[in-house]
Amino acid sequence: MATTNKDVKEVFRRIETKYILKPAEFKNLLGAIAPFIKKDRYFEATNCSVYYDTDERYLAIHSMEAPLYKEKIRVRSYNVPKSLNDSIFIEIKKKYNGIGSKRRIVTTLKDFYHYEKTGELETENPQIKAELDHCFKFYHLKPALYVAYDRLSFCGKNEDDFRLTFDHDVRSREYDLKLEQGDAGEKYFKNEEVVMEVKVLNAYPLWFSRALSSLKIYPASFSKYGRIYKNKLERSL
Repeated sequence: MATTNKDVKEVFRRIETKYILKPAEFKNLLGAIAPFIKKDRYFEATNCSVYYDTDERYLAIHSMEAPLYKEKIRVRSYNVPKSLNDSIFIEIKKKYNGIGSKRRIVTTLKDFYHYEKTGELETENPQIKAELDHCFKFYHLKPALYVAYDRLSFCGKNEDDFRLTFDHDVRSREYDLKLEQGDAGEKYFKNEEVVMEVKVLNAYPLWFSRALSSLKIYPASFSKYGRIYKNKLERSL
């Protein structure tokens, strides 16, 4: 049976910009913008993802080259699934010329494993399923890397399209590549850095631009999957 949730958004399009913050920068920025933000509906969660790739890790390597267009495919849960009947997301993330888009299907872990084996998946969005089918078949995708982090999510009090997330304790593993097998992994950052993602449709609010400027916080190119893979590759040489 198809898993549906009318409150779940399946298609996103926005500009996403990342920043790498030291713990003190995170604390100072959060203090500066506190009057202008509020907790998001899903404020606190551990985001768990399994990224899919080719045997040669083409998607990871392509991402590291900072191309005009890139895409990645993953399955994601918010917190560790407790059973195969828990809901998860199958996602396609694309980025073209700085504009990011995400298309996803909500299903159960059990139904996703059935899809992996058979290609069969009941859904109310056949267009997204067709895109997933193409990616899995074209790239011959297999589980490649598990990534988890503890996320805090905020949005603007007066800006509906402004979303701000802070990811702590980014960790990964190349074994046990299943969402239900816990969120343990090797830490990526050694000094407790925080990954901030700013997601907007238009320009930053003035109060946020001023806070970044006063604290001298600047964007950083950072793809969790690509950067973690690059780090593991460099250490193996």
